[in-house]
Amino acid sequence: MTDFKRTLITSALPYANGPVHIGHLAGVYVPADIYARYLRLKGEEVLFIGGSDEHGVPITLKARNEMITPQDVVDKYHALIKDSFARLGISFDVYSRTSAPIHYETASAFFMKLYREGKFVEKTSEQYYDEETHHFLADRYIVGTCPKCGFEKAYGDQCESCGTSLSPTELVNPRSVLSGNTPVLKETKHWYLPLDHYEPWLREWILEGHTEWKANVYGQCKSWIDSGLQPRAVTRDLDWGVPVPLEDAPGKVLYVWFDAPIGYISATRELTPEWEKWWKDRDTRMLHFIGKDNIVFHCIIFPAMLKAEGSYNLPDNVPANEFLNLEGDKISTSRNWAVWLHEYLERFPGKEDVLKYVLTANAPETKDNDFTWKDFQTRNNSELVAILGNFVNRALVLTEKYFRAEVPVAGELTVSDRQALEGVSALRGEIEKSLDNFRFREALKNAMDIARLGNKYLADEEPWKVVKTDQERVKTILNVSLQITANLTIALEPFLPFSMEKLRGFLNIRGFGWNELGRTNLLSAGHRLNPSALLFEKIEDHQIEREIKKLLDVKKANEATMAGLSPAKDPVNIDQFGAMDIRTGTVIAAEKVAKTQKLLKLTIDTGIDTRTVVSGIAEHYTPEEMTGKQVCILVNLEPRPLKGIESRGMILCAQDPSGKLVLVSPESLVKNGSEVK
Repeated sequence: MTDFKRTLITSALPYANGPVHIGHLAGVYVPADIYARYLRLKGEEVLFIGGSDEHGVPITLKARNEMITPQDVVDKYHALIKDSFARLGISFDVYSRTSAPIHYETASAFFMKLYREGKFVEKTSEQYYDEETHHFLADRYIVGTCPKCGFEKAYGDQCESCGTSLSPTELVNPRSVLSGNTPVLKETKHWYLPLDHYEPWLREWILEGHTEWKANVYGQCKSWIDSGLQPRAVTRDLDWGVPVPLEDAPGKVLYVWFDAPIGYISATRELTPEWEKWWKDRDTRMLHFIGKDNIVFHCIIFPAMLKAEGSYNLPDNVPANEFLNLEGDKISTSRNWAVWLHEYLERFPGKEDVLKYVLTANAPETKDNDFTWKDFQTRNNSELVAILGNFVNRALVLTEKYFRAEVPVAGELTVSDRQALEGVSALRGEIEKSLDNFRFREALKNAMDIARLGNKYLADEEPWKVVKTDQERVKTILNVSLQITANLTIALEPFLPFSMEKLRGFLNIRGFGWNELGRTNLLSAGHRLNPSALLFEKIEDHQIEREIKKLLDVKKANEATMAGLSPAKDPVNIDQFGAMDIRTGTVIAAEKVAKTQKLLKLTIDTGIDTRTVVSGIAEHYTPEEMTGKQVCILVNLEPRPLKGIESRGMILCAQDPSGKLVLVSPESLVKNGSEVK
């Protein structure tokens, strides 16, 4: 960490058209909360910003479907989300919303400064218009027949049957969602942020200046910049959002991607009159905690906005996480395939820290990861109960039993005593290094190692046996054990705040600062402990079976709806689709990967290079069948080691409901390296 006086932490604004689920928590809010709590424990000045994103087409569609107003929708979900975060213990300093008056004022002023300084480009284009309702139609307000698969209810941005990304003009027989009529093309004027003008600066700022960013963040930024940036509209024709503050812009609002990140600024203004200290003082470090789907907005678009405005700080780091899946399947709000936070809090009262622990221990920091209810149960029972809870319970109960709940006086320390206490100090350094580099899984493991160390110490010293012959020695053993326990209240405070508050109650102590972690005299001899209880409780099989059954019911309903086919994946926008570089290539060599049944090692001429790809198609194609075949390959997939082989790409296959794989290949031979669009 560099020498900043303070740190501003922002967390991606959840969309206020539904509840928060565990994917949101694992990707953004739990790691952001851990880091904010860590800095506070260190005595640093920190501000943790949150809020609801309350504009955009999905909200207006939900309002229309439910026959309520958009304000009704966001009021409902903002309250639910804010309450859920508070109950989980996400320690925002402010949780605001983008429908607040101060946000309208802040976003309008930001727009006008750029407008007056000529930072926007005006463009006129043709867009679909509903002549009956007098509305320009956003992508999701247009439905029609998909030109790819014939699905008759495809949206103007994507077909949810085949997953193809579309533009409204590609639809066959387009219809307005508002009236059902055929829309007409009509000219409309909008303002664009010319991202192409900022491309050289972004290349220098990110690709040369921030090589320390996480590989997934840096790689996605490089892909976008190398592909060439294009002007991006900052306004659109809608009746829900921040109105464009110009006289010649009736019926236009700020595009949600432009107004939402300004919500971080307006939330800070709502909290404190000293807001500029957090946004414009060069001694302030800004961190954006986001999921990978928001990387382009927080690393390229929002910085370009801030650069254009000229007076704001730029983010120092953007520690984005990958996605969390659920029981082997992608979390999907449209398919109700999720564990919703507000429902979890109702079904598992008092287990807020358990969820935070499991999501951190299984965090998708470098790749997508999977949440399963069985793993949730195992981590609670085998780690929180059997390791942390067991050590704490033994240290407290033995002290109550042998020394009337008073911290005994330590005698001369043995080698094992000193090793145990020195082990805590050593682990402090490991925890700090991990947290400072945003490796939260590793940091949690290191913090839990203090409890593992304590368990081993007690098991080796066996005070329950020694007490029969040497009570003085037992005093030392339990003093050491209680010092380790007190240190746990510091090391695990960022991760398990409710549990550590409970443990401090048992120990009858105040909260310690981070700098006290590793001290061997946190508890004075003679200090009186309070009555203790179990720190964690086992989660029973019937509780997990209930949750698994709930998901199975959801899956059956989805399968029935899709008539046996896989449900459509969550929508992606045209920019996300465009980030994928799919090309034709020819397999010039193929062989089975030793000691595997499914893997083939393929050498592929992609036209731009020759590379190795490991593919799980060995049960469907032999090496001889693959050699010479032309395939479609995703060439900008992040390299991944498989069985000791670096795989650089992925070939495209279709999979039918039976699991059979069929290669996706050009109908006729084309030049290797041809782009698939």
